[in-house]
Amino acid sequence: MDHDRQEVYERIPWETLERKGGDRQWIVYAVAGAVTLGALAYSFTRNQPVAPQASPVASTAPASPPMSNTDSPPSTVASPIVVAEADLYAVEPERLIDRASAHAEWFAVEYMALDRSDESRRLLASLLPAGTPLPEAPEGLQVYVDWVRTVRVTPSGPVSYQVEVLVRSLVSDPEGGFVRQPPMLVGVEIEIGDDGEAHLAGVPSISAAQVTAAPELALVPVPDEVLAEAQLEGEVLGGVRSSDGTWEIVVMADGPDGVRRPVTIRP
Repeated sequence: MDHDRQEVYERIPWETLERKGGDRQWIVYAVAGAVTLGALAYSFTRNQPVAPQASPVASTAPASPPMSNTDSPPSTVASPIVVAEADLYAVEPERLIDRASAHAEWFAVEYMALDRSDESRRLLASLLPAGTPLPEAPEGLQVYVDWVRTVRVTPSGPVSYQVEVLVRSLVSDPEGGFVRQPPMLVGVEIEIGDDGEAHLAGVPSISAAQVTAAPELALVPVPDEVLAEAQLEGEVLGGVRSSDGTWEIVVMADGPDGVRRPVTIRP
């Protein structure tokens, strides 16, 4: 029993070492074969002819030759005014017109209004050209501007405009009320300065606005069935029939302020 058990223990380590040794041997063969194939591939690549590569200079676009001091034109420094005008020319004309129109309307309000406050006098003096006297009025007279609207803008230079502003004002009366005045046309010359700001370029002009009479409104009687369908309230003055058969009816209607006015109703 002891002899058989000793033979078994001697054979187990030997068989195990023999199998492991065989595995390591196959690994060594595989590594050696891989190294050999790599060496053959590298040798084959080195022996192949290589096509000449294009030089970096030929593959890139030719750069522009540097300008020498003798070829460059003499440099000149532009004045700030010329640069500012060039910048203004690049601005869209509509934007300059809007700026000139807005400044003209602002000036027209301050120029026509008169509330006798020191603040208003200082503001108007800053808007008028230097040395221009302020408006004068009898003692106690006050003027308030009802509305203003630009009616015409005419270019008078590269960055200057002749602007006409329509002004409607209210003038105080001795009884303490205000009387609406006929519309006046205020003409101002507006320039856009080097800083991009608008300013008055001269003393304004004032003239009475010309009112163009509207054409006569040709009203015709409205059929009774149209009036019945519309269910109108107020005095019917007549109507106008369009080409598609619909009617526009003019009636005298009472407004929320208690005034009856002619209005158009489209049933």
